Amino acid sequence: MTLLEQSGEFVTGHAVMDQDHEVFLTLLNRLAAADSNAFPTLFQQLFEQTEQHFEWEHKLMQQHAFPATSEHKAEHQRVVGEFKQFKTRIDRGLIAFGRPFVADRLPQWFKLHVATMDYALVAHIGRQAALAGMADDSAS
Repeated sequence: MTLLEQSGEFVTGHAVMDQDHEVFLTLLNRLAAADSNAFPTLFQQLFEQTEQHFEWEHKLMQQHAFPATSEHKAEHQRVVGEFKQFKTRIDRGLIAFGRPFVADRLPQWFKLHVATMDYALVAHIGRQAALAGMADDSAS
């Protein structure tokens, strides 16, 4: 079962971010197709990968003085909170509670998050690089 295809829709132009997004999509699709025995382990992997990606993004935002850092981080914290709520239930064997989160909530969130917050971050980094390039040109 494929929830989301790896398409140009999720390509931001930032190589590391795009690679992480591919890993997220692969894990999400594997999780959606998982039987009840494999579901908890794959859910844990997706959760950990998502947390690591968020930590990396937080560093990236700080490094580039991204003006919407607080909003972006707040969104990450909200999603991590949702993951934790569902993980608690899944860890108790209530797999059925986790399936709608995986099949409905995460794909909707991912599409919106990439299209708004991640694209905005990459655009900001691009503007900074362009300005730095212009400053380098004028210094020569």
